Amino acid sequence: MEAQSFDLIEEFHSEDITSYNHSKLIHRLSVALDRYEDQYDILPELELELSMGKCKPDVSVFPKRPEDWDNDIVFYTQPPIIAIEIQSPKQATTEITTEMNTIYFPGGVQSVWIIIPPLRLVFIQTPNGQKITYTQGTIHDPVTNITVPFDVLFR
Repeated sequence: MEAQSFDLIEEFHSEDITSYNHSKLIHRLSVALDRYEDQYDILPELELELSMGKCKPDVSVFPKRPEDWDNDIVFYTQPPIIAIEIQSPKQATTEITTEMNTIYFPGGVQSVWIIIPPLRLVFIQTPNGQKITYTQGTIHDPVTNITVPFDVLFR
């Protein structure tokens, strides 16, 4: 009897591939948002299962909720107020904007930030079509009034 052989190929989606700069930006963004921790839960890499599909923003901003260390949630079903995506090295911008328009906004997300590291650019869009681009100054979220100095991310 001949043994079967299998080729094991590990599949990665481009958004799953992170890099040094990608990780650094997640960290810097989380630290910059920490001053809002009394109002919001700032959660990096949380798995979401929204009404239109699963997703995992690099950073999600939620209304503050009580902590419950006895009961954990693997796939959170409530939409964040803000979903922040940092473009990965091999990820197309259209991949992010498609997710924004087919999962995030229909799922109830109120603001999406797209950070494009090589261009040192932060783009914010809301479901009503408001679009803001930052390459310097102070990043201002129109929904929450959260602000982050641009230089904190790209110093």
